Amino acid sequence: MRNIPALAIILMLASIPGMAEVADSGSNGFTLKTTVQIQAPPDAVYRRLIQVGDWWDSAHTFSGDAKNLSIDEKPGGCFCEKLPNGGGVRHMEVVFLAPGKRLVLSGGLGPLQAIGATGAVSVDLTPAEGGTKLQFTYAVTGYLAAGMNTLAAPVDSVWSALLARLKNLVEHGDPAPKAK
Repeated sequence: MRNIPALAIILMLASIPGMAEVADSGSNGFTLKTTVQIQAPPDAVYRRLIQVGDWWDSAHTFSGDAKNLSIDEKPGGCFCEKLPNGGGVRHMEVVFLAPGKRLVLSGGLGPLQAIGATGAVSVDLTPAEGGTKLQFTYAVTGYLAAGMNTLAAPVDSVWSALLARLKNLVEHGDPAPKAK
């Protein structure tokens, strides 16, 4: 039942303005795409990306603590989360990695697991003037009676906030958004 609160959080965050874009959506799935400019070299961005517990938002975990998240940096490696009393969650699997250049993960994130949905996250890093161009794609497929397209905007909002946290961590040493 822990999936229900996580889904509620995703739905509440739907109103947060995002920097990503719902590239397409339909009853059977959706694709999110965005490009983020980060003022650091690709190798430095990659190192921070892999240290997922440093930038992920604890509100989007089952354990309530992002420090319980890890990515095992190898093909077949686990993007996993430790839970109390020896429990755990396998969110996604590393299916491709080229350090400093590309990371591809496959599986179901959070509440998408409970509805049998699966997806692929692709992160491509290329040198750009003054740093790195991070190109993010998340393609999700599955079945939901209301249609998978109803989840596209909420999931987009969550990922937009997460990518902003990664950018903040790399550029400012702190994932929290800066007060204006």
